[in-house]
Amino acid sequence: MGNPKAFMTIPRQEAGYRTIHDRIKDFSEVEQTLNSSDRRLQASRCMDCGVPFCHWACPLGNRQPEWQEYLYKGRWKEACNVLIQTCDFPEFTGRICPALCEKSCVLNLSIHEPVTIRENEAAIIEAAFHEGYVQVKQPLRNGKRVAVIGSGPAGLTVANRLNHLGYAVTVYEKDEQPGGLLRYGIPNFKLGKQIIDRRINLMKDEGVEFKTGQHVGVEVKAADIVRDCDAVCIAIGSEIPRNINVEGRQLKGVHFALEYLGQQNRILEGRDFTSAERITAKGKNVLVIGGGDTGSDCVGTANRQGAKSITQIEILPQPPVNFNPATPWPQWPQILKTSSSHEEGCLRRWNLTTNCFLGDAAGAVSRVEIEEVEWKPTSDGGRPEMSLTGKKETLDADLVFLSMGFVNPVQESIIAELSLKVDGRKNIAVDSDSLTSMQKVFACGDAVTGASLVVRAMASGVKTATAIDKSLTNPRL
Repeated sequence: MGNPKAFMTIPRQEAGYRTIHDRIKDFSEVEQTLNSSDRRLQASRCMDCGVPFCHWACPLGNRQPEWQEYLYKGRWKEACNVLIQTCDFPEFTGRICPALCEKSCVLNLSIHEPVTIRENEAAIIEAAFHEGYVQVKQPLRNGKRVAVIGSGPAGLTVANRLNHLGYAVTVYEKDEQPGGLLRYGIPNFKLGKQIIDRRINLMKDEGVEFKTGQHVGVEVKAADIVRDCDAVCIAIGSEIPRNINVEGRQLKGVHFALEYLGQQNRILEGRDFTSAERITAKGKNVLVIGGGDTGSDCVGTANRQGAKSITQIEILPQPPVNFNPATPWPQWPQILKTSSSHEEGCLRRWNLTTNCFLGDAAGAVSRVEIEEVEWKPTSDGGRPEMSLTGKKETLDADLVFLSMGFVNPVQESIIAELSLKVDGRKNIAVDSDSLTSMQKVFACGDAVTGASLVVRAMASGVKTATAIDKSLTNPRL
């Protein structure tokens, strides 16, 4: 245990963000870092609780108290060794995880100042790369081959784990570069893509083969992959966005959020788009429909592109501020979240639904009619029911982003994306151990659960890698 009384004398200190005036001029990461001395002091605040709820809340089962103690004592290498036993990519989770662990920290309950677990995690892995603690590992090969379809956080985790166990792993990715959601769904100001490249290059050096621009079911036959490999893991994510079927949906200027975010990330990687293809918020009134993280990412991107105004609307009520009695500690609190992007400039409104999009003579969206809704409790105590109030208004909007989540049931996802038809089977189910109803075929991540957190996708990847290894080494167990 580190310093059992540190939390009484050392307050929580976050690294914070670059100033708004500075950061909205570029797409570099907004979060700053603490020096190593202050970072060790923050680690000393961990009390090594008798029941570590941070560990309980983490989908990966990270052993936070153990590596916090090593960090406090300046033993960075040991801290990294403990951390990477449970988390394959701390450089990702240390930047973009919402830190479920911190909300379950005992110090969050007692003094509302949890340990800076996420930032400490990022600091440990960055020090490990800088100091050379992260080394290329060349495992002894076992002669078996595994294909992973999809290179998002779940697929990368499966590939990394199985490669270290000696399997020859090939990752198929339909996009031009690996990373999936990490590369084309998350803005650079939250996760710089050089961080992804660094990890991908390490995995390549360790023997993982990446085949990009290979859309399984299109350029590559799924049946051939299944035939040629000892196991196949489907990790294609959940990429079917929820649409809104109202009048004017076809107007120019109405886009799905990931169209916008993915294009901006590609532009930053040097890809050219024609003026007709380019989606830009410069000088425009922007409306973001959907109040989640992806909507927030659209806000941050639009601010950097020079939007005239940005409004974000949500159909649900505004969450409580600071504390929600419906989600008490140690649960994840359903409270109002204000992101760095919101701080940069955005009008946020709740209890609003979209009735229709209105266009100009050129067929482009110019206004959006919205209507206030109310949510009424049901007699059986179930989910409240929504009803329209009749209170309508029209917003100016030259650019609209739909950010209302994703719909992607596993059976439809796999069939539509892969056209997997082996031995006449078309309907693929997934059991609790990630094994599908098709022999040798496994599935994990958002393709199974629907859209969720990166850390949960990684946890699913860990579980699936274990299931694949078990099936190939001890098939009767």
